[in-house]
This record gives sequence, structure tokens and C-alpha cells, in this order.
Amino acid sequence: MPQDMSLIQLGTATGREQPSTNQTEENTTVIEFHPTNDQGDDRLDHFIEQDGVHYAGNHLIIDLWDASRLDEIDHIENTFRECIEEAGATLLHMHFHHFTPNGGVSGVAVLAESHISIHTWPECGYAALDIFMCGDAKPHKAIPVLKRAFGPKSVQLGDHKRGMMG
Repeated sequence: MPQDMSLIQLGTATGREQPSTNQTEENTTVIEFHPTNDQGDDRLDHFIEQDGVHYAGNHLIIDLWDASRLDEIDHIENTFRECIEEAGATLLHMHFHHFTPNGGVSGVAVLAESHISIHTWPECGYAALDIFMCGDAKPHKAIPVLKRAFGPKSVQLGDHKRGMMG
């Protein structure tokens, strides 16, 4: 693996560490860096290798159209909890805000693996979701949960690899 990776330039890795790999599923490997920073602290960074590409994580941009229950904070929170469980992620904190008068909701689940966020426009039946996860977490497993929970007639998906290395 080249030592001039973009993450070294960002200061996440020092170039002194030796990566170890952990095969997680077919054609996917999590690369664990154990860098030591200038203070001597060890960190564990989870990167993914899939089909020869090394990257930090998958970032899904999901648009739900003609969806329902987009103004129900309890339902959204329970749906996030199910998404997190299905994806194998670790919840750190959740926060939601209910807007008036239209009833839209904005919220985020902060994860050890990154985050899930939502912004809803119930008056339009539209929800914008953002799911970013690194390491062993499987963000794509959240999509069926979202479909069941909100019953959209249309789902648009953008799938981006974040932190791609040379």
C-alpha cells in the first residue's frame, strides 16, 4: 500500500503504521490502521478494501418520494434504531427536531461508524436521508428498513465511496 495516501496528508495516519486487514465478506476487507500520533496515542481507523479500492466508508444519499409518517418523531427514531441494528452500527447519540406548522422533522443519529440524518417535508411526501458508515457496518442494509417504515412510491439512491485512497 502506498505511504503517500491522502489520509496521511490529512493527519489521520502518520505513515509509520502497518495496516492489518480483516476479511469481512466477499470482496470486502476492512483495513485497520494503528497509527501513533505525536502524543504517542494509538488509534484504530477502519478503512474498507473492496474490489481493489481502498476507502473510508460508504455514503448513501437517499431520497424518498410519496412517503408517509414523515412527521412522526417516535416512528422516525424507532426506524433509525432498526436501521442501525440491521447495519451493525453503534449508536452514540440521537437528536430530532419537529418543525411547525408543516410538521417536518430534522434529525441525526451519531454513530461510532459516522451518522444517519433525515430532513422531511411531509406536505410533499419527501424525505432526504444521509447514511455514512465506515468499517464493518453495512449501510445498504438500512434501505429495506426505510422502505418498510415510510412506504415510499419512489426511492432514489446515490452511493459514494468516501476517503478513497490512490
